Amino acid sequence: MAEMTYRRLGRSGLQVSVLSFGSWVSFGPQIDVGKAVDCLATAHEFGCNFYDNAEAYAGGESETIMGKAFAQLGWDRDAYVVSSKFFWGLNDGPNRRNTLNRKYLMQAIDGSLQRFGLDFLDLIFCHRADPNTPIEETVWAMSDIIDSGKALYWGTSEWTADEIRAAWEIADKRNLHKPVMEQPQYNLFERKRVEREYSRLYEDVGLGLTTWSPLASGLLTGKYIDGTIPDDSRGALPGYEWLQGMLKDPTSNEKVKQMRDVADELGCTLAQLSIAWCAANEHVSTVITGASRPEQVVDNFGALDVLPQLDSEKLDRLVKIARG
Repeated sequence: MAEMTYRRLGRSGLQVSVLSFGSWVSFGPQIDVGKAVDCLATAHEFGCNFYDNAEAYAGGESETIMGKAFAQLGWDRDAYVVSSKFFWGLNDGPNRRNTLNRKYLMQAIDGSLQRFGLDFLDLIFCHRADPNTPIEETVWAMSDIIDSGKALYWGTSEWTADEIRAAWEIADKRNLHKPVMEQPQYNLFERKRVEREYSRLYEDVGLGLTTWSPLASGLLTGKYIDGTIPDDSRGALPGYEWLQGMLKDPTSNEKVKQMRDVADELGCTLAQLSIAWCAANEHVSTVITGASRPEQVVDNFGALDVLPQLDSEKLDRLVKIARG
């Protein structure tokens, strides 16, 4: 398999593996500590150095599982990059859920560190924008967390371009730590935000991207092509029924069939092709992959072999198929 490559996270000096490993969905519902150790170890063997998480994943359990896995693996702390994201909260009540106010953020980072069993996180994200808190208050709080040494870089997830620019300009004016990265959804069926909305931000503010859902929640694996939901798939998990309409959509699955033809030509899986397509975007610092078994990690990271084969003709062909 091709060697892992590393890219700068935006204009920062931090190097992240072009393919990374995330815990959404799998840690807790599908993976315990033992399986997490196996998956993280496998990703590490391929050169992965970035592991993504969030406070809200599995109600905090995902951070706990990943932290215990790190402890069992015994990696040097400077050998890996780990993240969390804040907004949804874990408890009901004012200042505890769906907010980015100062009180919540300053306490959320402490809770996250406790669950991980770590002294600091490398990356922290505002998991969504908060229309009820002034952006300036959020920027000050995130910058103060960086100053405290509890995190090293901060960014956003699924913010609009205007919100990101506003946060950056406030930080620039006040001499605060600026947002370095954004974590948007990006795949062959979800391209607009990364390719159009953020287009000015890459040059203007040096925005880096840690993109999620390269397989469109499994649609781009091809396992739903016949319009059914396999019992062992994400679409069958309790709480993820909302995905089923998209996964069974006949129009989308017809496009997936055509994309699979391209994968067959390259001698790779559709999942590997889809992940490699995301990584081919020069503005993407890292593509977050997910897996519940080490074998899935191996398959996903096979995208490293596909990436050099994606010339402009194949990239354009895939986009044309997606557009329909």
